[in-house]
Amino acid sequence: MDSNTLISARSLAIKYGLVWTAINLVIFLLVYYAGPQLMGTWKYSAIQLVIGLGLAVYFTLEIRKQIGGFWSFSEALKSIFILFIIPTIILFFFSIVFARWIEPTYESKITEMTLNATTELMERITDDQEIIDKAISDAEIAMVKQFHPSFMDIVKSIGFSVIIYFIGAMIWAAIFKKDRPTFYRAEETNDELND
Repeated sequence: MDSNTLISARSLAIKYGLVWTAINLVIFLLVYYAGPQLMGTWKYSAIQLVIGLGLAVYFTLEIRKQIGGFWSFSEALKSIFILFIIPTIILFFFSIVFARWIEPTYESKITEMTLNATTELMERITDDQEIIDKAISDAEIAMVKQFHPSFMDIVKSIGFSVIIYFIGAMIWAAIFKKDRPTFYRAEETNDELND
């Protein structure tokens, strides 16, 4: 693949990453305003997972198709990582902005739902009140960090996301890479020699 194709694959990854971000934002806003009781539940997580996997497959195949149907592992890895990390980073900052300036009640609602879900889960797991109290305390601290992160919290969160999504992109690239067949390369070489 030449450098123009690489630029094209990256630009497609950026484009589809932004489209994926927009879809996630629409889903988030629809659920928050139409069915806020779903926020923070396994159902909402399942919806995000199913839609996310579907979009990941679709956009990956679209990028590969639009650059000619073939890409090596490293070419696929670069584009897929860009595709995956754009929505992650944008949504991370959007949730902070949304909670602070757009919908001030968002933080308290999500915190309450999370603490209630944590309490219910822990009460099903154990009768030990100390363990339950510790889990609730940890959840409260996590919620404060989520909505009011320090600079180091932001760096850690983005760093962790980069590592996780890079590993995910490696797996995805291994699945979706498609090298040119050997005879295809031989035909290209013969055509170049004849020119």
